[in-house]
Amino acid sequence: MADDQFEHPRLAAVYDALDSDRSDLQVYAAIAREFGAGGVLDVGCGTGTFALLLAGLGVEVTGVDPAAASLDVARAKPGAERVRWIHGDATALPPMRADLATMTGNVAQAIFEPADWSGTLQGIHDALRPGGRLVFETRDPARQGWLEWNRAASYRVTTLAGVGEVATWCEVVDITGPLVTFRGTWVFGSDGERLTSYSTLRFRERDEVEAELAAHGYVVDDVRDAPDRPGRELVFVARRPEG
Repeated sequence: MADDQFEHPRLAAVYDALDSDRSDLQVYAAIAREFGAGGVLDVGCGTGTFALLLAGLGVEVTGVDPAAASLDVARAKPGAERVRWIHGDATALPPMRADLATMTGNVAQAIFEPADWSGTLQGIHDALRPGGRLVFETRDPARQGWLEWNRAASYRVTTLAGVGEVATWCEVVDITGPLVTFRGTWVFGSDGERLTSYSTLRFRERDEVEAELAAHGYVVDDVRDAPDRPGRELVFVARRPEG
């Protein structure tokens, strides 16, 4: 199931406006060009920003996401008819042979249950053509990024056209081993409605991710830094071998 921040219609409707800096997606678009990807599977496509960016570049894109409200936003955007949208996850994909699969925006960390993660890696492997690649990012646990997830550091008020002021912040509520759970809060100034959403992320070590990829038949070609967030992210480039 998707977190409320992606599934609640009011939160899905303001997601893009509250997270307007998506320069990270230009990095993934460059990766698609680097590998000459003509067909891309965007896992955890959310409101469709990256899928539509690629479609605008002439790439054949399939976007999959478990949050129906986010997909409703994606389908309402200009150019949405150029993307195949799937409500679901990577464990139950239709037959395809993608050149590249992506999980942007730390989607991989949100798949925190081991069985779900295993199923996701297998489903993506099956959806790639031989020689196709999977690229995704995960926060480097050594940076302890969750230390910045508190009200004092994250509180902001944004004025949105047609919506009014929206106050937002997040707070960590539990840390259990590699799992970090935090609560996001949104307060709408127009009517005072207060919405919350709980999310859990798994912080995986590099060797753990590499071992899991190998166990599902991938070859890890590279582990890169994220140029827009240097020192904070591990960007994995894995390949489904030929044959």
